[in-house]
Order: sequence, then C-alpha cells, then structure tokens
Amino acid sequence: MSAEENKVLVRRLFDEVINPGDLERAQEFLDAGFVEHDPTPGQAPGIEGFRQVIAMLRSAFPDLRVTIEDLVAEEDRVSVRLTVRGTHRGAFQGIPPTGAQVAWAGISIIRIGEGKVVERWFQSDVLGLRRQLGAMPPPGRPPA
Repeated sequence: MSAEENKVLVRRLFDEVINPGDLERAQEFLDAGFVEHDPTPGQAPGIEGFRQVIAMLRSAFPDLRVTIEDLVAEEDRVSVRLTVRGTHRGAFQGIPPTGAQVAWAGISIIRIGEGKVVERWFQSDVLGLRRQLGAMPPPGRPPA
C-alpha cells in the first residue's frame, strides 16, 4: 500500500472503530499478530488487548472522541498526533467518576503491513489527564 492508502486506513480505524466504539470491527483493521509496544498494565496481547483498552476508556469516558490533529505517513509508517476528549462518567485507573470534561494529547506511530495495522507505539499525557481528574496536584503544588 502507498503512504496515502496507509493514512486512509488509519483514519478509518479512528472513524469507524475507536470513535463509535465498534470494537467488533477491530479485526478488519488490525493484523491477527498485532503488537502493542506500549501496553497499559494488564493489557492482553493482540487485537483483544486493543479492544480491552478502548472498552476501558469508553467505560470511563462514554462520550470519548479522538480528534486527529496531524496525520503523516512515510512508507509503511503512519504518525498520528491526536487529542482525546470525554466526560469522566466511570472509574478510570481507580479514580471514581468526577463528571469532569477532559482533554489530553497523544502521539501514535503505526506500522502497516499487507493492508492492516501490525504494530503500534503510543504515548499520551496521562499525567495531565490525572491532574484534570484531581488525582494529581497541579505543577508546583505538593500532594495533599
């Protein structure tokens, strides 16, 4: 696939699976041997682990919406700069629901092989998210 075709595939993954929460369709986009290089603690491997993480996020933030800010592709890699937004309506990493509307940034590098996502590296501002949820003090303020 071309770099442009890879970008289309990644955009569709966000638009058709992640944002609507249609996790049954994940196997259409992810290779059976999909590898998550930065898994969350306890995340299962492969496609099931991907579904698990998205389901966990959608449980904590039912109105979860990921906006692609930048999408850059070269050869078999697609880089995505994104913003995640949602309302904290369910427990998240032990933090009870706060009702807070939150937004946090992330960067994902995705490798495509034979028309499917085969690897992903993902980093996001979880510290900033935890601050928005009141689980971390603002910078320069000691913990209570």
